[in-house]
Amino acid sequence: MRTTLARRLTAEFLGTLFLLAAVVGSGIMGETLAGGNDAIALLGNTLATGAILAVLILIYGPVSGGHFNPAVTLGFLLRREITPGVSLAYVVVQLTGGLCGVWLAHVMFGEPAFTASLNARTGIGVWVGEFVATFGLLATILGCLRYCAAAVPYAVGLFISAGYWFTSSTSFANPAVTVARSFTDTFSGIRPEDAPLFILMQLTGAIVATLVIGWLLRDPAKK
Repeated sequence: MRTTLARRLTAEFLGTLFLLAAVVGSGIMGETLAGGNDAIALLGNTLATGAILAVLILIYGPVSGGHFNPAVTLGFLLRREITPGVSLAYVVVQLTGGLCGVWLAHVMFGEPAFTASLNARTGIGVWVGEFVATFGLLATILGCLRYCAAAVPYAVGLFISAGYWFTSSTSFANPAVTVARSFTDTFSGIRPEDAPLFILMQLTGAIVATLVIGWLLRDPAKK
């Protein structure tokens, strides 16, 4: 479906806003109801995030592609399926939407508008976890687009849900999410000083996945 750039950017803004509202809001709700049990809180956070991702991609995917993630946008830029100018605009509205989503979750749960997180997420294990999470996310998207595009919303939701549990970093896999979560001192937060290396590993994972999966799934009939 062809649509205007303004509508595409609005879709990316709204999608990222609702994604962060779900991530942060479910984190607050899960921690509140779990009675100190982090596994239960993480399970609630996982279910909400995976579900909202599938819904958001179904709604906004036909308008903007349903990126909601600068790493995904970078992957499509490398594939020359989106121009540099549009890519930059996507990233700006994704970052803005993410921050607005955190603010909205805080308003709903009576938290301060923005608070720097004190939740430490650092070390080689979690950095590798972010590389793995982002590589896997891009592989999921590109594989589904190659063989079954209609499965993308569900596959992305399932992969991120699994990633919450099998990666050491709990699978942020998204620079906009990482930036936004550094402004919430709640269950889902990340210290601002830990965010840059998360983002570096996410972008590296996206680049490597785009190259490797692009080669792996290339049509042999095409150069």
